[in-house]
Amino acid sequence: MSVTHFHFHDPYQPLDSPIHRLDPRVKLILALGFILTATLLPAGAWLSYALLGAAGWTAASLSGLGIRRVLRRSMLALPFVLAVLPVVFTAPGPSWLTFPLGSWQISVRAEGVIRFLSVLLKSWLSLQIAVIMVGTTAFPDLLAAMRAIGIPRFLVMTFGLMWRYLFVLVDEAIRMLRAREARSVAPEASGRRVGGTLTWRAQVTGQMVGTLFLRTLERGERIYMAMVARGYDGEVRMLFMPSLSRHDLVPLVGGLLFLLGVLLLGWVF
Repeated sequence: MSVTHFHFHDPYQPLDSPIHRLDPRVKLILALGFILTATLLPAGAWLSYALLGAAGWTAASLSGLGIRRVLRRSMLALPFVLAVLPVVFTAPGPSWLTFPLGSWQISVRAEGVIRFLSVLLKSWLSLQIAVIMVGTTAFPDLLAAMRAIGIPRFLVMTFGLMWRYLFVLVDEAIRMLRAREARSVAPEASGRRVGGTLTWRAQVTGQMVGTLFLRTLERGERIYMAMVARGYDGEVRMLFMPSLSRHDLVPLVGGLLFLLGVLLLGWVF
């Protein structure tokens, strides 16, 4: 596929749904509360995990994003959970399954399997609610909500610049790939190998990555200096956010009570 078709887009979807119409502060507080609840739940609290999953899928359906889209994007968490896989073999407790691996005896422990599955579900559920939040909230509104609930200005500024730097990085990468294609020719014979050895390819790729970093760093500095020249001091200037209405307070209070009940249920049962 041609690099001109590559597109890094904002995950925000400008739809008309009950989730979109909620105040950004409400969505941010509920999302953080959801992630905190999932983190504090003990291992093996399957009923609480199921309730959180049902709440997340309900929010995905109400938002218009669709459960399928949310599940597909939340799969990003699965490869990182593999870092917890050793706990299956090192957790304390009796062995559930033992099998030979050469001269070693590998023991799969029941407690380790429970912990691994719990971490997997917690990460997956947390990423689902994060996908819903960024898909229904414009990023400037999300930054304003962060400042409204008291997150430090320097941290909010870091989030904002990091988000903008991603687009700068992708734009420079597209320009470099387009320049490489313009200076390359495709072989006429089908099946013919293009380029040199694997070592040569790795060297060229490393040089491109280094050049990309330097170009994006320089362009980012120019953008930041242009922002400073126009009065930027790290604060996102927006209109004053009004007080929360009853339309926003009801789902906020109801959502927090639901999360508290799920947390108590997980620890009691």
